[in-house]
Amino acid sequence: MILAALLVAGALWFSLRYAWWRPPVDRRFPRILMYHMIADARPGARFNGLRVAPQMFERQLRWLSEQGWHSFTVSELVQQAGSLPAKAFAITFDDGYADNLHRALPLLRKYRCKATLYLVVERLGRDWSVERKAHHNQGELGREPKLSDAQVRELLDSGCFELGSHSLTHANLERLDEEAVRRELVESKQELEQRFGRPVTSFAYPFGLYRPAQVALVEQAGYRSAVTTREGIDNPGRWNPLELRRIKISGKDNWLAFVLRMRGGRRGC
Repeated sequence: MILAALLVAGALWFSLRYAWWRPPVDRRFPRILMYHMIADARPGARFNGLRVAPQMFERQLRWLSEQGWHSFTVSELVQQAGSLPAKAFAITFDDGYADNLHRALPLLRKYRCKATLYLVVERLGRDWSVERKAHHNQGELGREPKLSDAQVRELLDSGCFELGSHSLTHANLERLDEEAVRRELVESKQELEQRFGRPVTSFAYPFGLYRPAQVALVEQAGYRSAVTTREGIDNPGRWNPLELRRIKISGKDNWLAFVLRMRGGRRGC
């Protein structure tokens, strides 16, 4: 009886955690993958979910290549929404961590993949995690090495990356008035375009937090696409390009979780 109860409990836990029973999302609907860092986990660190190990990242890229997935930038997905092949995907990197150059770029080149870098303009030495939760005040993200402007240019010159905005300061837009939101949107776009000489037409909402009325401000600022942190997979025939869902790729997930996320857009509980 005890063994049977344990087996039932284990099966229930597995089903809730991985939601393997969910039907797969049509492979004609593109997947947008959300990454932050390509780095090994640090013992005791709060944000290890943002750190995907290089070995795992390479395994993911290898699998995508072997399974016949086609790599696009976010802007390309939106521009070609009506003519995308089955198994289209886009890789995104939020914030602007230095390992995007040192760890991610060589692997993207190896597997001929593209990515969109959503860059915070005022990123150096800044720990924006406190903007979401005040008790996240250990300075962990502030100490994390960020891309210099020269390193950003190296990424862009590689041909693997397009440049998007992640705001001026990684502010919590829900806490800002309209004028301050416009500044985060407009000035970050202008600053990035002037610094790097590249068009910036895609935006990532910091923390994925924003008010519905602010979506119109994103469009008014000149962006043609924007990504959220809401998990899932959108139908390109019905999507709002200014509120695109993404698949969260966590450093705490195992291989099964990645495959199931690619299948259905999210893991489970």
